[in-house]
Amino acid sequence: MKKIASILVLAMSLFSCTQAQQTEFNEQALSNTMKDVDKSAITFQEILKKHEGKIIVMDVWASWCGDCIKGMPKVKALQEKYPEVTYLFISMDKDYDSWTKGIEKYNVQGDHYLTNDGMKGVFGKAINLDWIPRYLVVDQTGKIALFKVIEADDEKLIEILESLK
Repeated sequence: MKKIASILVLAMSLFSCTQAQQTEFNEQALSNTMKDVDKSAITFQEILKKHEGKIIVMDVWASWCGDCIKGMPKVKALQEKYPEVTYLFISMDKDYDSWTKGIEKYNVQGDHYLTNDGMKGVFGKAINLDWIPRYLVVDQTGKIALFKVIEADDEKLIEILESLK
């Protein structure tokens, strides 16, 4: 019985270490170049600098993603509850036209950027992207306050936003 308990404790500690909260974006993420809706190139670091001093909810999504579209009403509810927060949408769409049509079709309100290389590209790898939608929260100091949730109404996300008020 002691062996089983020891194995469980060891497994839980290993799992919790792999799920550690990342608090900063790495250099690959920061230097990654994206496009804005005007097709201008901009690095992720420049995007964050535009919103310096603000709380940011980042929604990593794509217009082809059924779960992303299904979650949009939750995002809109979050925007209504926390209008002072900046909403940053990073798209994993493959092309500009699909992305901009998705923004319009689903009436996505916020600041929009398109990655150049999809989910398995530089930015996706830099944030350990394994599922979309993916939500992150960046605090007023530029630190990542919440690294990963997949629902816009997740309790952790709400708790973080409340604590940053």
